[in-house]
Order: sequence, then C-alpha cells, then structure tokens
Amino acid sequence: MATDIVAELADSLAKAGVEDGELSYKGQGRKLDDAQSVEDMVKEIQDFEGLQALRLEGNTLGVVAAQAIAKALETKSDFKRCYWSDMFTGRLRSEIPPALNSLGDALMLAGARLTVLDLSDNAFGPDGVKGIEKLLKSSACYTLQELRLNNCGMGIGGGKILAASLMQCHQKSTADGAPLSLKVFVAGRNRLENDGATALAQAFQIMGSLEEVHMPQNGINHPGVTALASAMQHNLALRILNLNDNTFTERGAIAMAKALKHLRSIQVINFGDCLVRPEGAKAIAETVSEGLPVLKELNLSYGEITADAALAVVQALKNKDQLEKLDLNGNCFGEDGCKALKDTMAEMNMSERLAPLSDDEGESVDEDEDDNDEEDEEDEEEDVDEEEV
Repeated sequence: MATDIVAELADSLAKAGVEDGELSYKGQGRKLDDAQSVEDMVKEIQDFEGLQALRLEGNTLGVVAAQAIAKALETKSDFKRCYWSDMFTGRLRSEIPPALNSLGDALMLAGARLTVLDLSDNAFGPDGVKGIEKLLKSSACYTLQELRLNNCGMGIGGGKILAASLMQCHQKSTADGAPLSLKVFVAGRNRLENDGATALAQAFQIMGSLEEVHMPQNGINHPGVTALASAMQHNLALRILNLNDNTFTERGAIAMAKALKHLRSIQVINFGDCLVRPEGAKAIAETVSEGLPVLKELNLSYGEITADAALAVVQALKNKDQLEKLDLNGNCFGEDGCKALKDTMAEMNMSERLAPLSDDEGESVDEDEDDNDEEDEEDEEEDVDEEEV
C-alpha cells in the first residue's frame, strides 16, 4: 500500500512538472504565437520559486511568445537546465534566431549558470547557431556540462561558429578561475563534414573534459576523423565515442586506433557504418588488446571488414571482463568466416555478447582500399547532401 502511495505521488509530481525545480510543458503540442498564448505559462514561471529547469519540447514557439517567456525568466537566478528540443516545428527559419536570442538574453540577465542546454531536433541551420552564440560565450555557460544539438542542420558554417563560441567560453571562464568543463557533446545529423568537425576538434582539445561525444551521420571523412582523433587524446575521461555512419577509411581508423590508446576510461565505441576496412579493424584490435580495460561495447558493423581482421578483433577481447556487446554485422566474412567468429567467441565464453551476423555481405571485398578512399568520400558527401534534416 505504501509503495502505491509513493508511486502515485511520484506520478503526480511528474505530471505537475515540479520535480527538481523543473517546470514541464513537454509534448503538449501547443502553438505559441503571441503573449496571450503563453499567458498561463508566464505566470507559472513567475510564480515558481527556485526554478531550475524548463521543458518546452514538443511545442512550437514564435518570436513574440519567446519574448514573453524570456521576460519571465529574467529573475530566475537559480536556472540551470534548458530542455528546448523540437520547439520550432512549422516556424520560418528566420523566426528562430530572434526567439533564441530573447531566451538567451534573459538567462544572462538573470545570472543563470547553465548545466544543460538541449536544442536538438530544431532545424535552425547556421543562423540558429548564431542565435545562441552570445549565450554560449557568456558567463551563463561557464558551468555548462551537457550541450545537445542533435539534428539541427548546423552545417560547416554552424559548426565553425559553435567551435569558436566554445573556445571563447573556455578562454573567458579560465580567466575567471573556473574553466568550462563540458562533459557531454551531442551533434549527430548536422552536415558538419570535415571542416566543421575539424573546427570542433580544436574546441574539444582545448577543453579536455569530455566524457561523451556523439557525432553520427555528419559526412565526416578521414581528415575530419583524424582531427577528432587527435582531440580525443586530450579528453582522458572519455567514456562514450559515437561516430557512427561517417567515412573513416583505413586512414581515419588507424588514427582513431592510436588515439584510443590514451583513453583507458572508454566504455562504448561506436564506429559502425564507418568503412574502417580490414587494416583499420586490425589497428583497433591492437589497441583493444593492449588496453581499454573497461570496454563494454564495440561496434564495427558495416565496415567492409574481412574475416581475418574480425578474428583479430575478437581475440583482442579475450580478457575484457566487462564486455557486453560486440557488433560485427554487415561485414564481409562469408559462411566460414561467420562460423569461425562464432566458434572463437564460444571458446571464450562470450557467445551471448556477439550481435547477430544476419546481414553478412559474404567474402567479396575490394582489397584496393586506398584507391577507393576518394570515391567513398564523394559518395558520402552526396548522401549527406541528399539527407533531409
């Protein structure tokens, strides 16, 4: 009975959106165009003592409505967490920067110290990044720990603006005695490509505090991957690295393998659909065998890896007691190769940790890897151009 009462109370609190100083309008599908449409929200924000977080996901916010909400936030000095993903559906792209500027200015005026800024799934492009540029450079973001900008269509230009903003924030916060120590960075599906990734790599290297990096589906080829690899070496606390669906080729994979040797805290590596190829897989296997003591997940799926290279990966995992999942699906093993992998995993008592090999491509693979690098990069760039953000 007591358990039921506690559950009901927790549910009631969640619905009211007042847990941990949080006010939530998540998923309400409101069309917020003018001051009148947010009148009740503004009052609730004003009346909420100690407001720390505001959830606006799943609503659509216009410029005037954003200004009204911003005005209510100007006195909220305890504010820490912005959950503002998917809040501009159906809006003109030109509406988004002024809306973001209003909200950012309010947080700066309030003297807020943010820990979370989530603007994912807002297709605002480079101009949207300009809308948060001033905020990111301000003291409100000196304490930022999580920055989530997944699926925002930032492009190369937006990536460069973001990188410059983070570097300036780090510089100013360091001068203030408490350097920016960003822990989580999420920016998948943003068309960053090599130049955007390289710019961000500079920021990552300067900060050196990252624990999670998620940058899948960005059209990054080996020059950008190599830049990121160099930056990751300076983030020794990194636990999760997700670069799924970018084009490493063996050059990028080898660079990343070298970087991983410095990362003894790494738990999850997702290089699936990254075309690491046999030599890249072997380089990663060597790194795994020499270190990575707390590795839990390794994804090298869909990478044109041959059976012998995959066996090297499997054998490298022999003493990884914390391993939970190895994904090698969609590679080029053939029936015999798949059997050899399964048998080897069984011998190590790890059969249940091997993901299914149902999409194996058979034994054929183009051995002339280097000659195909340029072609692969061009194909990847075409895919990114066609992708809808």
